[in-house]
Amino acid sequence: MSVELRRSWAADLDAATPYRLLRLRVDVFVVEQECAYPELDGRDLLASTRHFWLDDGSVLGTLRLLEEVVDGATSYRIGRVCIAPLARKHGYTTRLMRAALAETGSATVRLDAQSHLVDMYAKFGFAVDGPEYDDDGIMHTPMRRG
Repeated sequence: MSVELRRSWAADLDAATPYRLLRLRVDVFVVEQECAYPELDGRDLLASTRHFWLDDGSVLGTLRLLEEVVDGATSYRIGRVCIAPLARKHGYTTRLMRAALAETGSATVRLDAQSHLVDMYAKFGFAVDGPEYDDDGIMHTPMRRG
């Protein structure tokens, strides 16, 4: 079965899709990484939120793209990037990141990388943009592109 890249504004998602995306995120971040955190932060259904996911009948990977206004300018934030354990090492993160970055153009894009993934995000043009910090027991590094 082929793996389709899907993209949707939050308002255009059918009722089942947010559940499927959140299920993968909880499976990876809460269960696999043993990190109890408030997954339902209210940002998934904002009108300006875009969701990207890879689907072969199940959700293999996902990320969300948020619009933010920083210092009066529109910028973007990539977050909740995750790939299902059995789908890793197939280039799926690259597909998701390229799709999201294609929509941001030359605008500033920020993300908070798990620190062990800094080099991976650097391949997409991100640079460290602040000190490392502990987020619910997992070290993160703020990064910026543009």
